[in-house]
Amino acid sequence: LNLPQFVQLMETFVGKGTSLPTVKSLIAFIQEEYKQTEEEKMEQLKKVRRSSLLARRKLLLEALFEKWDKNASGFLDLKEVDAVLSTFKEGMEKKALRNAKRHLCLRYPQPSRMGKLSPQTFQTYLELVVSELSGDEDEVIDNLVEFLNTSVKRSHMEYLQHSARRRWLHSIQQAAETSGASLEPVYRAVFKVLSQDAEAHGDSKRISAYIALLEENQISPERGRILLRYVACTADDAPYVLNQILYRDMEGVSFAAVEEGKPIHVPRVQLHGNIHFWNYDRPVEERRGSFLVLPLQDARWRVFGILGLDTLWDEYEKTIFLTHEISFYQGVSRAFSSAYHHVCTRENILQEMLTALDWLYSRTSNIHTVITYFVEPGQNKTCDYALRKMITADHTGQREIHTSSALLLRKENLLRDYLFKCTDTSQVIGTYLCGEYHFAVPLRDLSGQALGALDLSIGHHQGLLPHEHKDLQKMLKIVQAACSEILKMSSGETEPIYILEAENVASWRHAGILFHRFMLQDLRECI
Repeated sequence: LNLPQFVQLMETFVGKGTSLPTVKSLIAFIQEEYKQTEEEKMEQLKKVRRSSLLARRKLLLEALFEKWDKNASGFLDLKEVDAVLSTFKEGMEKKALRNAKRHLCLRYPQPSRMGKLSPQTFQTYLELVVSELSGDEDEVIDNLVEFLNTSVKRSHMEYLQHSARRRWLHSIQQAAETSGASLEPVYRAVFKVLSQDAEAHGDSKRISAYIALLEENQISPERGRILLRYVACTADDAPYVLNQILYRDMEGVSFAAVEEGKPIHVPRVQLHGNIHFWNYDRPVEERRGSFLVLPLQDARWRVFGILGLDTLWDEYEKTIFLTHEISFYQGVSRAFSSAYHHVCTRENILQEMLTALDWLYSRTSNIHTVITYFVEPGQNKTCDYALRKMITADHTGQREIHTSSALLLRKENLLRDYLFKCTDTSQVIGTYLCGEYHFAVPLRDLSGQALGALDLSIGHHQGLLPHEHKDLQKMLKIVQAACSEILKMSSGETEPIYILEAENVASWRHAGILFHRFMLQDLRECI
């Protein structure tokens, strides 16, 4: 138990009407009776020390990755890392390096084949190297990190550029986490970051940017199995680009970037001969500039769209994208991918909740309302997190999805403190509010922390009927199982598994159907 969970356990045990002397006697009793053997104490100290060392190591390796990733691309070149590692201890540890490289390729075949190291694979690689070296593990990794730190030199200007770019990339993820499961704030954040970088580090060049996502081609299948639909773009390009569709049989290099999984840079579009121009109003002689298309990849390196940039609006014809800019744009595409999948995961959880609520209300009428909240980061240092209302459902069949709901802050909603206690402890909390009984149930992420909460009200009833209570427990169990599956698929931990035929036919409704699949599996286990 952590501290909030222990406090909540004691509050539940004591109850609200207990006198202060009774509480004090309980505290004295626990202090006197709780015993810990020397072995248990030592085991706990070891666990705490190990946890502290792992947290410190994670911070060290993250800082090292950021220092090496000077253009904030989100990746390191495996060959460059190997070249420096091969000089560790004057080249005496090359065998350990080869063994670590072999294990890395087995664990992460795709990144190894592409020659890229993400923060996670970089940390794993160094840990594998350390495991092959002799000596105390913590001492060896400290020496290795110090060696790699001193091998990178950066000027003050490079440091300032890197710091600004890291801060801007963070704003993209922040937009996703505070968007209320909407992609619009994420799109705006991406274009703002690209504009800021072009102004500060790209000689103030004027750029256009657009995002296109892959879809199954159900409009004209004869033109290819998939298409690219342009879902967002910079303001000047909206009349020409937004909602346009690029088919495989049309001019352009975007599908080549999709297939190769690598950026494609066209320094002079007027000399290329295979570029698709959406702005037909622009005369042919003015179609000059640089064009860059970057693949958008998910956690399993599968391409799901493209990020495109060009300088056709720029008045200087010779303007091109430099290497450091292309590297940073790769970082932007990676940040967008993370933000995009965060929002999609939230949307899938909401779809699952709607399906679950329909199932629940078809079996009970004594649950008056169910409100679904998501946890969002606090907007300032005095607020660690807030709760955003996402769905309200009631026993009359009304369902409301809140698209622009206000945030609940702890200090401004003292009567709703039970919701914050629920998310603090990741435990079920029950209480009376205005004469109605409420209980808050956490939606947990893969680490067991609350990513959301359900506020269920049974009105003035003392409790649910036995069959209603059983159905509610089953619904909550299935919702959590489906939520965990959605999170695993989003993180790349598992591949989507389609068991019901409907999941294959309508993959866009997979999250909602997922609830019925888990319900069916639970029923099979009971037979």
